[in-house]
Amino acid sequence: DEDNDVPADPGPHGVMGWHEDDAAVYIYDRYDVWKVDPKGVTAPALVTKGRAAKNVYRMVRVSREDRFIKEGEPVYFRVFDEKNKSSGVAALNIKQAAEPTLITPFGNYAFNTFVKADSSEAFLYSKETFAQSPDLYFTPATANHNVKGWQLAGYPAAKLSALNPQQESYAWGSAELYKWKTFTGKESTGILYKPENFNPKRKYPMLVYFYEKSSDNLNRYYAPAPSASVINIPFFVSRGYIVFVPDISYTKGQPGKDAYNYVVSGAQALAKLPWVDAKNIGIQGQSWGGYQVAHLITTTNMFKAAWAGAPVVNMFSAYGGIRWQSGLNRQFQYEKTQSRIGATPWERRDLYIENSPFFHLQKVKTPVVIMANDADGAVPWYQGIEYFTAMRRLGKPVWMLNYNGEAHNLV
Repeated sequence: DEDNDVPADPGPHGVMGWHEDDAAVYIYDRYDVWKVDPKGVTAPALVTKGRAAKNVYRMVRVSREDRFIKEGEPVYFRVFDEKNKSSGVAALNIKQAAEPTLITPFGNYAFNTFVKADSSEAFLYSKETFAQSPDLYFTPATANHNVKGWQLAGYPAAKLSALNPQQESYAWGSAELYKWKTFTGKESTGILYKPENFNPKRKYPMLVYFYEKSSDNLNRYYAPAPSASVINIPFFVSRGYIVFVPDISYTKGQPGKDAYNYVVSGAQALAKLPWVDAKNIGIQGQSWGGYQVAHLITTTNMFKAAWAGAPVVNMFSAYGGIRWQSGLNRQFQYEKTQSRIGATPWERRDLYIENSPFFHLQKVKTPVVIMANDADGAVPWYQGIEYFTAMRRLGKPVWMLNYNGEAHNLV
């Protein structure tokens, strides 16, 4: 239950795989792998040592033919540093209980495809950053080297592709972690995207976008494209905007206050910096993020404009709705999962009122665009109608977009 912030019981981190002959099963915790005797004769044994450094080990299957973990053969792991979001790929001989051998150097990259040659210790993989599109690299089988306590095999790697050379002709940007203290004193993390050739003597307009926690995507590459349901980050960064993507941690029954505690505290911390144009900060969210945008503009006037996509504004009417794509009643979402109320409307009517933007729209001064599509299979699109008609009745600045026949997310 280390990282679970919904009212339901936490799910397992998962099973890595079975040892051949069912001699053991390998189970994940948040960071590491444990070797467990299915007969319960021997005590569980820790296979990796990631917790102290907050390194997450997850197995990479280098061959579809490998169904079991075999005695004496290396197991390959994607290793992810939770603190700085760097990653690498390592090999570990479970039988020998030796230190992992890095196949790729630890770095500020995201690794995707990773395959091994059939007859040698040579590897093909792709890696990316926010500013570097995914390209293929080849690591040959060479002698090991020691790098900062790790044994490093197959270094240096050869770059095999240049899939996006035209990017050099465009202004792009950079991504970095940003840390700040919330209003309740907790340290939080987000991603700050800055334009290329960033000048700290200039003032830049800023867009705030969020959805749960996103900082693990620090090194994700986004292809430029017109914004659909969420803002396309490189599109705006290349046009001179700063984009801020804060993480949010939640407590039971307080999704609105928690969003305020993290999103607004982060935006206010950045607004104090000399290179942020505090008078020109916009906010955008989709689905769960759209709900929180609708809530946040009832609590603060700091945003110049807002965009709420597929928002829920009335938790009472949404509670009794249907997720049309699956046919599920929406009650579970408020009692047990993402909406995080943790009770029925009859048990905690006060929380449903407190967290429903509909009951606080008289406070709104921020112009807002609502997008609600009539083929939405997740959020009842009439939530957008409730939002729009209430704002119109109150004389608030509001616009509504409805794309006939379009689903929850535009593509």
